[in-house]
Amino acid sequence: MPTNAPSASFAWSTAAAPRPAKADLETDRPLVLIVDDDEDVRFALRELLLSVGIDASCFASTRELLHADLEDRPGCLILDVRMPGASGLDLQQHLVVNGNRRPIIFLTGHGDIAMTVQAMKAGAVEFLTKPVRDQTLLDAVTAGIEKDISLRAAARHIKQHVDRYTKLTPREREILREAAKGRLNKQIAFDLGISEVTVKLHRGSVTRKMQATSIGQLIRIWELLPAGIREEKSP
Repeated sequence: MPTNAPSASFAWSTAAAPRPAKADLETDRPLVLIVDDDEDVRFALRELLLSVGIDASCFASTRELLHADLEDRPGCLILDVRMPGASGLDLQQHLVVNGNRRPIIFLTGHGDIAMTVQAMKAGAVEFLTKPVRDQTLLDAVTAGIEKDISLRAAARHIKQHVDRYTKLTPREREILREAAKGRLNKQIAFDLGISEVTVKLHRGSVTRKMQATSIGQLIRIWELLPAGIREEKSP
C-alpha cells in the first residue's frame, strides 16, 4: 500500500497541467514518488527525503503507482529498474508516450550501460547505482524538482498563449500566421484579397489580443504555440 495516500489522477501531463486556482502552499509543495519493490529501500528513501523536508509517497510496483490517485504537485520520480511486472524503464516509456514529462531518477542495483543509455536518452535526470550516497541522491532529487517546476511554468506560459490565440477570429489567425512568416502587409493583403489598411487593422488587433508589444515578440509567441496550431490550414 502507498505510504502516503494521494488524491488526483497520475495521468498528469506537464503540457496540460493547470495552475492551481489560488496559491496553495500545500499543492505547491514538492512530492517525490518512490517506486521500488524492496520495502526497506522504500522506507529508507522516504525517511531520507522527509529528513530534509521533502514529502514522499511510496509504491511497491509501477502498477500500484499507475492505479493511484495523486495530488497535482511538482516533484519527481525515483524508480527502481527491475521490479515484478513492468520495469522502471517500461514505466518511463509509458509516461513519455502519454506526454507525462515528470522528471525521473533511476536507482538500481542491476544497471548496465545499455539501460543507462536508454534511460538518459528518454530524458531521465540521473541513473544511479545502489548503494548511493545520500547527498548524491538528494542532489539528483533537487535537480528533478527544479526541472519539474520549470516545465510547469513553461506549460502555463504556453497555455496562456493558446488561450489568447483561441480568441482570435479566423481572419486574425490568418494574419498572424502570415506575419510570423515575416511577410509585409502589402504581401498579405495581395494574397488574401483585402486592402493593406484592413491588414493593418487586423494586425493591430492580433498584437493587442496576444498581448505582444512588437512584431518580434509576436513571432516568438507564434513559435511557442503547439505545432498542431501552427500547422492548421487557413479556412
